Amino acid sequence: MKISIVGGGIGGLTAALSLLRQGFDVDVFEQAVELKEVGAGVQVSANGTRILFALGLEDEIMSIAAQAQGKEIRLWNTGQTWKLFDLGPLSIERYGFPYITIHRNDLHQTLAAGVRRIKPDAIKLSKKCVGITQDDKGATITFADGTTATSDIVVGADGVHSKIRETLFGRDDPKFTGIVAWRGVIPVERLPERMLRPVGTNWIGPGGHVIQYLLRGGKLMNYVSVVERADWQVESWSVAGTTEECLADYEGWHEDIHTLIKAIDVPYKWALMLRPPMDKWTKGRITLLGDACHPMTPYMAQGAAMAIEDAAVLSRCLQGCDRDGVAEAFQRFEATRKPRTSKVQLTSRTNTWLRDPQDADWVYAYDAWNAPLAEPAVA
Repeated sequence: MKISIVGGGIGGLTAALSLLRQGFDVDVFEQAVELKEVGAGVQVSANGTRILFALGLEDEIMSIAAQAQGKEIRLWNTGQTWKLFDLGPLSIERYGFPYITIHRNDLHQTLAAGVRRIKPDAIKLSKKCVGITQDDKGATITFADGTTATSDIVVGADGVHSKIRETLFGRDDPKFTGIVAWRGVIPVERLPERMLRPVGTNWIGPGGHVIQYLLRGGKLMNYVSVVERADWQVESWSVAGTTEECLADYEGWHEDIHTLIKAIDVPYKWALMLRPPMDKWTKGRITLLGDACHPMTPYMAQGAAMAIEDAAVLSRCLQGCDRDGVAEAFQRFEATRKPRTSKVQLTSRTNTWLRDPQDADWVYAYDAWNAPLAEPAVA
């Protein structure tokens, strides 16, 4: 069976690699002219690393990732610190797999290399999807350059602004949270040694919080923060702000926060939006995964892991499937994934999750390779 994946992000590439390893003929269509991810860190907990390691990427990932030894909370103005819980060895002991922090581009390039090892020409760049049609034999994607691609099935992994989702189900109606996020990546040479401890730190304060953690084996520091603001509602990761604007959002916060902000070359900002869980992800020979069907706020650090889980479960549902079994396979995929991703979506909204390791078990202990597959919903 020939499979087209629209979107070459983390979810799309994980799905491509998993499906190629099963023997499917997979092409990935990515709108960017160059395969690169934004300059930002991503946290991948044990439920995600379990999948990546099974896809043969363990050595590459662990050579470029960092492992936080624990999580802590610090008070916004005094810096007073509370240990939340240990992470490093505990994650492996408790779940069998590590909790890592990794530069998005490092993970992205590792996945792309894995795909290309199996099919060198699988990833097609400069292919912006502008429409899709289907019949009982297959689906055809139309691209902005006037070309088309036809395959037996299509997976829409094209992110929060998914064209595939819009074509299938219409425009969505996201609601602004009243919160703006900032991000940046900092070479550690720009920071004092005392700030480079291998822990994930969450600074909490009035109307906002700041998160910092190491990347690339401790060579980079990731910065991400949120603040209550009503004057910015652009949902894009590529809009540059200014150092002065970011500093103003955290006026009065601890000197370490200002040190981090001043060390960022260009701080980027985006508005956090809320979308309710979708009723359906699938229509005929087309389905969605990742942010295309369950975008979520970043408070649980599970966006990437959920897309990675989607990819693994989708590949299981399609295993051994022929063209006549696609509808049932997609329904099984949706029925298996929707309860979990909806729970994570809704839990992430509250930003009250994770008081101790036991709170994490339902998320981190999940095994996408062996979790029971649901019965398909009756059409």
